[in-house]
Amino acid sequence: MAQLIEINPWNPQPRLIAKVVETLKKGGVICYPTDTMYGVGCDIFNRQAVKRVYQLKQRPKKKPFSFLCSSLKDISQYAHVNNNSYRMLRKNLPGPYTMVLPGSKLVPKIMLTKQKTVGIRVPECEICLAIVEELGNPILNTSAVEEQRDAPVIDAMDVNELFGSRVDLIIDGGEVFPDPSTVISLVSDYPEILREGKGDVTPFL
Repeated sequence: MAQLIEINPWNPQPRLIAKVVETLKKGGVICYPTDTMYGVGCDIFNRQAVKRVYQLKQRPKKKPFSFLCSSLKDISQYAHVNNNSYRMLRKNLPGPYTMVLPGSKLVPKIMLTKQKTVGIRVPECEICLAIVEELGNPILNTSAVEEQRDAPVIDAMDVNELFGSRVDLIIDGGEVFPDPSTVISLVSDYPEILREGKGDVTPFL
């Protein structure tokens, strides 16, 4: 069974974040809270761990996962960001958005679409940001609970029921009201809203 760790969602304890990062560095797969729902993830540079997540989610390899960065500076290492996109990112992140951008050479091939794009999030979630900063690179991000599931709120116990025997560690960061992120493509000169979710689309119209 997965190890369950309770972490303060507003002021994550550094020693517990270090424990999570140690699991990631060993190729572990974790479940963690975000600002939109509980997620499943791993170190994007550990190919075996990424493959495990594909198997967990029964997802085709041609449909890459998005990943979490800790800041705008972090995004600029893994994606090509033009001036217009930079302004939009600066105004709206951290937040409940997944931004689709042209991927840089640093991104592992398994995380790139055929068009060489990536989906990147900087969530408004102190636990996520602390993990990515401590690890030193992005972590894979996919929902732990199916988006169609009609649940007003989910917590670590719900996630444990689904993945407890198939992941290495589950972070209990309290309850999350599940609502998928808004997905916005910043690949061309003008933003394109690919999916409306928790994030307000008005700044991108």
